[in-house]
Amino acid sequence: MAQRRLNSTASTTVLAVEHCLALIDALAANGSSRGITDLSAELHLAKSTVYRLLQTLVKHGYAVQDPASGRYRLGLKFLELGGVVQNSLSIRTIAHPHLQALMAATNETVQLGILEGHEVVYADKIECARTIRMYSSVGRRSPLHCTALGKVLLAHQPEDALRTILGGRLIRCTSRSITTPRALRDELLQIREQGHAFDDEEFEEGLRCLAAPARDYTGSVVASLGIAGPATRFEPGRRPELIKLLTDAAEAVSMDLGYKGEHPPRNGVG
Repeated sequence: MAQRRLNSTASTTVLAVEHCLALIDALAANGSSRGITDLSAELHLAKSTVYRLLQTLVKHGYAVQDPASGRYRLGLKFLELGGVVQNSLSIRTIAHPHLQALMAATNETVQLGILEGHEVVYADKIECARTIRMYSSVGRRSPLHCTALGKVLLAHQPEDALRTILGGRLIRCTSRSITTPRALRDELLQIREQGHAFDDEEFEEGLRCLAAPARDYTGSVVASLGIAGPATRFEPGRRPELIKLLTDAAEAVSMDLGYKGEHPPRNGVG
C-alpha cells in the first residue's frame, strides 16, 4: 500500500512537471502576453491549475504578470539561463582545440570545468591513450573545494559568493581533502597568486590534477582547464613542465575569448 501511494505521488509530480513545461512552451510560442483563459483552453487544463503553475513561475522569475492586463509572459530568468548555456557552449567550442593540443603535449587526460552552483561541471574532456589514466565524463559534477578545476573557479569568486560556499559543509573525499574554511581560504589565496591549482589526491586516492583559469573579455574567470592522471606521473620533478603547458593553453583559450591580458581587480579571497 505504501509503495502504491509512493508511485501515485511520483506520477502526480511528473504530470505537474509536464504541465508546467507545456505552459512554458505555450508562453514561448507566442510573442505576446497570454491570459489564463486562453492558456487553459489551449492546454486543456483547468484554469485553477494554470493559475497555480503561473504563480509558481512568477515566484521564481520564470514568468511575469502585467499588472494592467493581468496577462503573463516569460520572465528574464530564461534570458539569464540562455546566456549561461550559450556561454558554456561557446567556451567549449573555443577551448576544445586547445585541449586537444594540451593532451597531445602531455599525453594525459585533459578537462574543461565550468562553475554551476556549488559544483564544477566537466564541460569537455579528452582522454589520453595510456592504459592507466584518469576517467571522467562530460556532465559529471564534482565538489569545488577538493578538485583542481573547482579550486581555480572558487579562488576567483567574489567575496559574497565565496562566503556562502565556505559556509556550507566541506565534505571529506579523502584523507587529504581540505575541510576547514580557513585552510581553504589560504589555499585559494595561493592559487590566485601562483595562477594554478593542484589537487594532491584530495578528491580521489591515487589521482592528481593541475588546473589553470580561463578568462573572458572582461577578465572574469569563466572556466578552468585541467590535466589529470595517476599520482605516480605527477611527481614534483615533472610538475613545472605540466604547469607551463597548462597555463599556456589556458592563456590561449583566454585570448580566444577576448581577454587582452589586463590584470583584473583583486577580489574574493583574502
